[in-house]
Amino acid sequence: MEQRGAPGAAGGGPYATGPSGTPAPGAGRVPGQPGPAGSAEAAARWPTGGAARPAERTREAPDGPARPVRRHTVRGQILDALRAALVSGELAPGEVYSAPALGERFGVSATPVREAMHQLTLEGAVEVVPNRGFRVTERGARDRAELAEIRALIEVPVLLRLTRTVPPERFAELRPLADAAGAAAACGDRTGYAERDRAFHRALLTLAGNRQLVLVADEMHRRSQWPPPGSTAARRAALRADAAEHTALLDALTAGDRATAEALIRRHFADTDGG
Repeated sequence: MEQRGAPGAAGGGPYATGPSGTPAPGAGRVPGQPGPAGSAEAAARWPTGGAARPAERTREAPDGPARPVRRHTVRGQILDALRAALVSGELAPGEVYSAPALGERFGVSATPVREAMHQLTLEGAVEVVPNRGFRVTERGARDRAELAEIRALIEVPVLLRLTRTVPPERFAELRPLADAAGAAAACGDRTGYAERDRAFHRALLTLAGNRQLVLVADEMHRRSQWPPPGSTAARRAALRADAAEHTALLDALTAGDRATAEALIRRHFADTDGG
């Protein structure tokens, strides 16, 4: 497979380049990251005007000396951006991306990109291709089904127990989270929906009082959030259907309708597309 220095290079995507190999105007944008260097957005998000350089220092605070920019902060920002690009499909499954090219797009050195990519290898999202870069994992129906099964084994028993032990008014407090997920689904924002979907499930599981369970379940949920097959219209329909199940579940829980709630919980986790 031909190596691609940056996603979207051939199609004018977020990492497109011009004929000379230099970034095309407006290229290089990844969800959650600043615009081109020197832009107002870049200046607001990155102290260096779009290029986060770990060696540089922040402005002096009124009450003390300047503090160094910490590498792990840059790495965390790059990791979040790469995860968003994976969820949205901007980093395409099966394609190979080099750390230097991605670093150039983010305005950072290749080092924090490599660090973030190695974290993603631990999560099963990418794999190392020696002397080339990192290939985005291709997940088929079996992979999605296996992740869905793991999530069901963890979450379904807990949520069923909560239907018997948690007062309905506690579930009502989660309505804003379900509404936020529904809003993201309505406009087809898969990256935004992925974040809000996990926030909703974390809040539900937190009611069980087991912090370690929440951490493990959230990690499995993250791994299952992958662009599903099919057209853009089909993907948006899947998001809306998933969000509607959240709302229906809360309706049943707040009404004290355990039978309907249990049926919805089991159906929700029968889905294999990461909801």
